Amino acid sequence: MAKKILVINPGSTSTKVAVYEDENVLFEKTLRHSTEEIQKFDSIPAQRDWRKDIIDEFLKENNFDVKELDAVVGRGGLVKPVEGGTYTVNDALEKDLTAGVAGQHASNLGGLISKEIAAPLGIPSFIVDPTTVDELEPLARYTGNPEFPKTVIWHALNQKAVARRYAAEIGSRYEDLNLIICHLGGGLSIGAHRKGKCIEVNNSLDGNGPFSPERSGDLPSGQLVKMCYSGKYTQDEMYKKICGKGGFTAYYGTNDARAIEDDMAAGKAEARELYDAYCYGIAKEVGALSTVLKGEVDAVLVTGGIAYSKYVIEQIAERVSWIAPVKQYGGEDEMLALTQGVLRVLNGEEAAKEYK
Repeated sequence: MAKKILVINPGSTSTKVAVYEDENVLFEKTLRHSTEEIQKFDSIPAQRDWRKDIIDEFLKENNFDVKELDAVVGRGGLVKPVEGGTYTVNDALEKDLTAGVAGQHASNLGGLISKEIAAPLGIPSFIVDPTTVDELEPLARYTGNPEFPKTVIWHALNQKAVARRYAAEIGSRYEDLNLIICHLGGGLSIGAHRKGKCIEVNNSLDGNGPFSPERSGDLPSGQLVKMCYSGKYTQDEMYKKICGKGGFTAYYGTNDARAIEDDMAAGKAEARELYDAYCYGIAKEVGALSTVLKGEVDAVLVTGGIAYSKYVIEQIAERVSWIAPVKQYGGEDEMLALTQGVLRVLNGEEAAKEYK
């Protein structure tokens, strides 16, 4: 019997909402929120009831009876490090999403609103593969100094969804494959997946790894320390140099990869060199992660918004196709990925995990 699922994906200035019947979307919309509306609240958790009311109104406008729902799922948010999977929104998870144990982000509202809608209906609420999924092996946790513990915040939801998609296409299972997956967006994360677990990945939030449209990547540490103590910049200004105003933005004054490709087409050599350097850094990271998997790599999957670029895929493939075939999966369908995570539980393909 088909399952109906309400999917909620809160962002800083919007809330994406959809109702799925199995993997087919019945209706969806991105509900936009003005800066003035958001500024009325002194914290992200304080937005909970307001955003829920907007979602309720959206469902009424579509003449949808919530009693038809089998489950509600929200974007995972920042929680304690956990294994990948689909988690029931229990009291412990609700508490940590509210407190922001790993940081306050609008996505924390996903699980909170999901539970608030689901509980009166007597149906389950879930989150799926939150950004703090941590399946690193012990050797991957060494940074070079114990005072700098390695933490990872990455595009777990999309990377794992793409891994399962590729596995299904070749008649296999994610748990049987070794993959290197590159998520290319405003930030980027590149992970080594071995038999269903991501055993090494960079911290995308802090901009570790190769540079991206908005992140500086791994900067020369000596120069960074000197700049921090130069007296010229505040802590916030230094952090923005790493995250927000790094990468393309620092070199070229834009975070728009399409604008850079347009300038390349117009013959601007500096645009091509920057874009080639970006692809070079990604390819180099793929090469490094191939050693983590001891050369046993079934495929290199490239996803995220910039993965729509034929040029980027070709440049990466030119350098890494000797490791494994490169497959292109442009964009990120987070709403479907959340739905699929719930369906695996509702259909008995895997058990829901308990957050502790």
